[in-house]
Amino acid sequence: MGRVTAAEARPAAAGAPVTVTAVRADAAPRRPAAGDPGTDPPHVTVVGVDAAGHPPPPAVAGVLARAGLVVGAARHLAAVPLPAGAETVVLGPLAPALDRLAVAVAAATPAVVLASGDPGLFGIVRRLRAADLPVRVVPAVSSVAAAFARAGLPWDGAAVVTAHGRDLRPALNAARALPLVAVLTAPGAGAAELGAGLVGWSRRLVVAEHLGTDAERVTWTTPAEAAARSWSDPHVLLSVGTPPDGMRVDNQPAAAPGGGWALPESAYAHRDSMITKAEVRALVVARLRPRLGRLVWDVGAGSGSVGIECALLGAAVVAVDRDPAAVDLVRANAARHAVDVRVVCGRAPDALAGLPEPDAVFVGGGGGDVLAAVAARRPARVVVALAAVDRVAPARDLLRDAGYAVEGVQLSAARLADLPGGSVRLAATNPVVVLTGERP
Repeated sequence: MGRVTAAEARPAAAGAPVTVTAVRADAAPRRPAAGDPGTDPPHVTVVGVDAAGHPPPPAVAGVLARAGLVVGAARHLAAVPLPAGAETVVLGPLAPALDRLAVAVAAATPAVVLASGDPGLFGIVRRLRAADLPVRVVPAVSSVAAAFARAGLPWDGAAVVTAHGRDLRPALNAARALPLVAVLTAPGAGAAELGAGLVGWSRRLVVAEHLGTDAERVTWTTPAEAAARSWSDPHVLLSVGTPPDGMRVDNQPAAAPGGGWALPESAYAHRDSMITKAEVRALVVARLRPRLGRLVWDVGAGSGSVGIECALLGAAVVAVDRDPAAVDLVRANAARHAVDVRVVCGRAPDALAGLPEPDAVFVGGGGGDVLAAVAARRPARVVVALAAVDRVAPARDLLRDAGYAVEGVQLSAARLADLPGGSVRLAATNPVVVLTGERP
């Protein structure tokens, strides 16, 4: 095996141009015509290797045959034919390999990087580009595409996230929020941990272990069953809700809703005007900062309008209300807006025990004991809507004592209303104080 020494390693030139070209696996490699310099400038070819280690297509075989440097994991280097005399670098820490690739490009030495599946999907292509290395990519079938194929599911409406080498919660919250999510897992952040976090959500899970090998196993299961089992690495997890194909009309699973937000009250079923008004809701949702990967609680949900709009913006949502009739309204409104909201019927603060840790909480109902229980869970943001002025100071002080920086605003809206004869008047809505607590 070739070795990389400190004397050999030189960083790529600052500001070097980056060229990204997709190479068709079924096309013959392009050769420069005589007298046509620069047709094929020095670059790194990134080759995807499938899990089964199938032989590379002819175009890739040609690239490998001309390689002077081949970089990859030991299993990938063993899976493909390498030319005699080519230097090989076994991937461990990435920095030395990047330096060696930069030296090869500067010397116009044909260089190849071997990687799993599609190297552009949470793979090494991002790191090569960040190092200013010019790259061409020949992908194989990704593990995500293979998992959906084995499950017999379309995945053009799916979100793909990773829990590999990072906090599990954003991937888990994506699976809570969206009906079709693929998660790239890692030891300690796999099907068991994701299953445990999805208990309480209506999901079926597909766990695809050792794809493409003799040990391949694809299992449909429930979150509770997944949490109780041990799974082999590597594996990919698919979280499947309803509908099972996960398609949204706009085919953008985590995009802002096409119909907007801060919707009029008429967009929701509600009782006796017990709904957060659109003008207040606009500020509340902005302060909650919902997005894919975050979990929002809507406590004292009423019609569920705040939580539903957070879900429309990609967040996972738990709505809590003590009134069974309100719970039914939340479910009906969530179905009307085609979002998945977990609904808990119970009286806060007791109903909050055992819920997954939130990133942000809206408190639209309940007393000081509810707000204290929320603050004790230490979410990054707490937003409170108060109609009674005498409750503002105690709520502010409670949040401050819990370590939050607090700001507040009173919102008073006056809406246009028609009068006979074509004239208009301004009809005032009840003023509301919105307090926002944010952890420093």
